[in-house]
Amino acid sequence: MLQSCLLTYPSISPPLRWLPAWHSSSLAPFVALSSTRSHYLSTCQTPLPLARAHGKSFAHRSELRQAKRIVVKLGSAVVTRGDECGLALGRLASIVEQVAMLQNQGREMMIVTSGAVAFGKQRLRHEILLSQSVRQALHSGQNQLKDMSLPVLEARACAAAGQSGLMALYEAMFTQYSTCTAQILVTNLDFHDDQKRRNLNSTLHELLRMNIVPIINTNDAVVPPPEPNSDLQGVNVISIKDNDSLAARLAVEMRADLLIALSDVEGLYDSPPGTDDAKLLDTFYPGDQQSITYGTKSRVGIGGMEAKVKAALWALQGGTSVVIANGTHPKVTGHVITDIVEGKKVGTFFSEVKPAGPTVEQQTDMARTAGRTLASLLPEQRSEIIYALADLLTEKREEILSANKKDLEFAINSGRMPASMLKRLSLSPSKLNSLAIGLRQIAVSSQDSVGRVLRRTRVANNLDLEQITVPIGVLLVIFESRPDCLPQVSALAIASGNALLLKGGKEAANTNRILHELAQEALSVHNVRDAIQLVSTREEVEDLCRLEKMIDLIIPRGSSQLVRDIQRAAKGIPVLGHSEGICHVYVDHEASIDKVLKIVRDSKCDYPAACNAMETLLVHRDVLRTPLFDQIIDMLRTEQVRFWWTVPVCSGMPAHGLQMDIASVLVSLLFSSSTVSVS
Repeated sequence: MLQSCLLTYPSISPPLRWLPAWHSSSLAPFVALSSTRSHYLSTCQTPLPLARAHGKSFAHRSELRQAKRIVVKLGSAVVTRGDECGLALGRLASIVEQVAMLQNQGREMMIVTSGAVAFGKQRLRHEILLSQSVRQALHSGQNQLKDMSLPVLEARACAAAGQSGLMALYEAMFTQYSTCTAQILVTNLDFHDDQKRRNLNSTLHELLRMNIVPIINTNDAVVPPPEPNSDLQGVNVISIKDNDSLAARLAVEMRADLLIALSDVEGLYDSPPGTDDAKLLDTFYPGDQQSITYGTKSRVGIGGMEAKVKAALWALQGGTSVVIANGTHPKVTGHVITDIVEGKKVGTFFSEVKPAGPTVEQQTDMARTAGRTLASLLPEQRSEIIYALADLLTEKREEILSANKKDLEFAINSGRMPASMLKRLSLSPSKLNSLAIGLRQIAVSSQDSVGRVLRRTRVANNLDLEQITVPIGVLLVIFESRPDCLPQVSALAIASGNALLLKGGKEAANTNRILHELAQEALSVHNVRDAIQLVSTREEVEDLCRLEKMIDLIIPRGSSQLVRDIQRAAKGIPVLGHSEGICHVYVDHEASIDKVLKIVRDSKCDYPAACNAMETLLVHRDVLRTPLFDQIIDMLRTEQVRFWWTVPVCSGMPAHGLQMDIASVLVSLLFSSSTVSVS
């Protein structure tokens, strides 16, 4: 039944041009194999293309996770070996593994591949060697054999000889992941003829519906010369000149969500790679084409970067997102495709949305330049900046609290933030006053932070070796939903003469924005406004940790899990990670009653949501059953503190003493011996 349905397509008569190796009847075992798979639909009608919810390309990298239909284009430099004869099996196997994994996740994967010419060249050279006599073989050096050229049809003959072997290799690799493949060969004429284009579209949709990975290539054995970029009706289209244009045309025709073009370059540069001032573009906006200078094409490809960009822009205009990335780098080949789909910062992402502000690389450059000026200021000048920031926290209090109120309302309405995190997110007039006081203290105490001589050694007469404090450079501080962290860290960076990149939690976006504006306003006192930058783009923390040539130190402020994640992600940048600590308060039997009550209350009740709030209260055994102990308990009970008693305490307490009020914070009472202060 399935076979007969597949044979009723109106245009399938003798073997199709794009399926030259198959007769239509040979689909029977293929369909029988696929019918057992869970993704196969029993209906035999041609499915409609999957419509994207937004109807246009993705605006940001983070949206690439939503891509369902993906076209992966493998350039000649990716598929072939360095000697341009034969395939790079290791890279190809890694790519197949990634494509199969995404296919098994429920995505619809298509591959536009090169490599038939290289595969056929290897086979034909082997045939030439076998056809020689023994004498010819002995006198023919390797270079002579390598330079032997076939007639004008060498490339076409190589493609004809290598296409079947290339497809057999793909089939063998995908079989290891229980994934079926299908071969489709096309030419430019297949897209110019409406009937053939509809048949191609129908065949591809049927294959995708049966969870089969189509592997598409140009039919180089019979391909005609490329035509101008217009069809028979004069409508501007892209002509199939190479696999870049083929992948773009196919992606638009199939309404793919994402086109991943893999080549031997990291992505799109603003000038030819290898030049001193060449910079890799993370995101490319079509309006910036005039600022790009192109180099030569790859060693084995037909097109160059200019052809890739033109094809990418054509696909982008048709509603398909495009990423150009390196598929030959040994360190990233094993996960380059999956990283792109996960939205990580790999290659160049083409977007129709112009970036609202500078990229994180540009922000880092600006911070480093201004940071050098900041480090050269006098200590009194850096203190003036900190004093100005402290004054702004008081003067702009209403604006800060208004922005913080928006963040709180959004967090409360979302319902995903626990009460303790809400308390950390919240700012109050008293907290702002405390911040201002703390900043003024930093301004006073940090006069000798930079340029202080720590050690001096006389090496020889008139030769001294000095150890002097100097700024580290550019710091990246990553903090969670604690906006009060921003002015504190900013003041410390200013005092130490360091440039600063700040990456805060999105929960405090409005508060962080206003506080960063105040920090830059204070820095403007001495024209170093750009020394502190707020990374407010959609950059992932893992992507920031890869800027090892731009960032000198990463300081994570948050949970231990955040610290571990950043330490794992930052391969080439030092991370100042804190270790697990304790939050204990010990009360000795000779301690002052007034000081004990003030310290215990302040350490727990003043700001319970703080990460350094008291968790355990240790008391000397002689304090038990004393007025001091009773006053501590009464004070904590008044503050609605919940008690968890330890066994030694419980054994010395009356039964009614174990029944305490339940509140939102926790204190554990332990005993120490008369000789040991902590147990």
